Amino acid sequence: MNCSSRLLCALYVATSAGLAWTSVLTFRFGPLWAACLFAAASVVPVIAVVRETVIADQRRWLLELVARARRGDDAAEAIVRAELDSACCERWWTSLGSEHDVTCRHGMPRSSSAA
Repeated sequence: MNCSSRLLCALYVATSAGLAWTSVLTFRFGPLWAACLFAAASVVPVIAVVRETVIADQRRWLLELVARARRGDDAAEAIVRAELDSACCERWWTSLGSEHDVTCRHGMPRSSSAA
């Protein structure tokens, strides 16, 4: 993440905190509908922080792809290799994304509660 992205994230977090505090004050001293509105609005900057981190990850991935292409790899081959490197386990691929292998880092452990 570059400096401007970090600054934006800090601004988003500060805005979210301010809106959450306004929500608390409105809940205590104002109408309930306004408190709910401010609470919902305080979530929006958090979504923006997540978006900024996703953009940073995509930028990093693109720079890696360009570096691979400059080393002499074919561009299409570099894209396929990057996708396969980020691929999940074999069971996930063969089950159309419904299951993960036990050793997969993306697999969610199944809970014992009834679904």
